[in-house]
Amino acid sequence: MHSIVFLDRDSLMAEVRRPAFEHAWREHGATSAGQVAERLRGATIAITNKVPLGAADIDQLPELKMVAVAATGTNNVDLDACRARGIVVSNIRNYSLVSVPEHCLSLILALRRNLKAYGADVDAGRWQASSQFCLLDHPIADLAGSRLGIVGYGALGKKVAALGRAFGMRVAVVSRSPVDDADVDVMTLGELLATSDVVSLHLPLTAQTTNMIGARELAGMKRTALLINTARGGLVDEAALAKALTDGVIGGAGFDVLSQEPPLPGNPLLSLRLPNFILTPHVAWASAGAMQTLADMLIDNVEAFEAGKPQSVV
Repeated sequence: MHSIVFLDRDSLMAEVRRPAFEHAWREHGATSAGQVAERLRGATIAITNKVPLGAADIDQLPELKMVAVAATGTNNVDLDACRARGIVVSNIRNYSLVSVPEHCLSLILALRRNLKAYGADVDAGRWQASSQFCLLDHPIADLAGSRLGIVGYGALGKKVAALGRAFGMRVAVVSRSPVDDADVDVMTLGELLATSDVVSLHLPLTAQTTNMIGARELAGMKRTALLINTARGGLVDEAALAKALTDGVIGGAGFDVLSQEPPLPGNPLLSLRLPNFILTPHVAWASAGAMQTLADMLIDNVEAFEAGKPQSVV
């Protein structure tokens, strides 16, 4: 009989059905790094969203057979240690193909139309004191006719491209895989950064993509361009971005992710108080529908493993 332990159940606000096979189930709202090995002792299946599972923990868990990651990203799990032990690691894919693209477009629209600045004006009473019927103190730009540059043209990138085209945007992409899409222009990263009005990142965080957008790349963008990141915080050099926004090197940025989450004091993006910067707390993925889809796919992965047909294996 399988023993299943969910290390951070509170990270998923959805109904998690119990697997349709005989098992023992334990769950913890949250788990610190020092509690992992003890809480997983005797477990054959571990479920984790963001709790780290390192090689030292795995060495203490001889009965562990599967790690079911309740997310797409698996950088919190030592994959090499799991493979050396024959432990199957499965993740969740393409569960937020509505939620993340809609959040991405929300950031783009808010920044292009300066909603944050105009909302602050109303809160400060500036509209009420105006001599005219409206305020026009901040530039407003349309999406139609502008270029949307997408870095990473997987499932999410393609959905964002479709939404951009619905607004009349021209789409350019950087992709490691061949692109069979006549409606997009394929470019190098340098070309895309130099010519796009909005740059949106949709890549996993790897050794190759860490800090791929730094001071040099930001300097190569249009001064009016927006940088959107709903992927992973480590893709962008945060200190370089803070300086670029403060110095007016780019037009603005909308981020849903940071390099450390929860953020550590001193992160340069936390202290920015700029009308052209929006930071949300890693919620792009978290619509009610997306979270329930994730929960259902999570147990699908567990059941597939028990049936001897593991799926979504990393």
